[in-house]
Amino acid sequence: MTERPTKRLTRKDWLTAGRRLLATEGAEALKAEHMARYMKTTKGSFYWHFKDVPDFHARVLTQWEAETLTTVQHVLESEESASSRLRALAEAIAEPPGGEEARAAESAIRGWAASSALARDTVERVDQARLTGLRALLGAAGIANPEMARIIYAAGIGMERLGGPGNAGAMGSLVDLVLALR
Repeated sequence: MTERPTKRLTRKDWLTAGRRLLATEGAEALKAEHMARYMKTTKGSFYWHFKDVPDFHARVLTQWEAETLTTVQHVLESEESASSRLRALAEAIAEPPGGEEARAAESAIRGWAASSALARDTVERVDQARLTGLRALLGAAGIANPEMARIIYAAGIGMERLGGPGNAGAMGSLVDLVLALR
């Protein structure tokens, strides 16, 4: 028998749990029955908050996209120099805010994009926003080569996929190297 939660679950509770399961078990875990067992409730609670599983998937991806783009926007609007903003954005790509769970969730979403058009479209929008930000900051820092944004981004995504500590420092070193080319 399924244990009943002591408090009424919210949509946010479901999305948070979805992000956690995505990070630990991958996109295959984002099914109503599996989610309900994880949340120790019934599928009815899931369907109270979401029209269906694809609706839930869309909302998980929308939440990740919004949080990721907020980070990009925050870095771009900071008062710091273009060089320090470039470093901050590159570091946030390699080590997304939110720690290991956020890194694992992004990695899982990128894996999910191989089999889901919705995830692929979401990842493409995030990639474009990050690349646009990197290009703008590189230009403002005096680096005219547009390929440098792709190089930094590819390194950041690779480090994010590798996981482990030290990614931000390594990205900072790469940005410093690129800036030394001016």
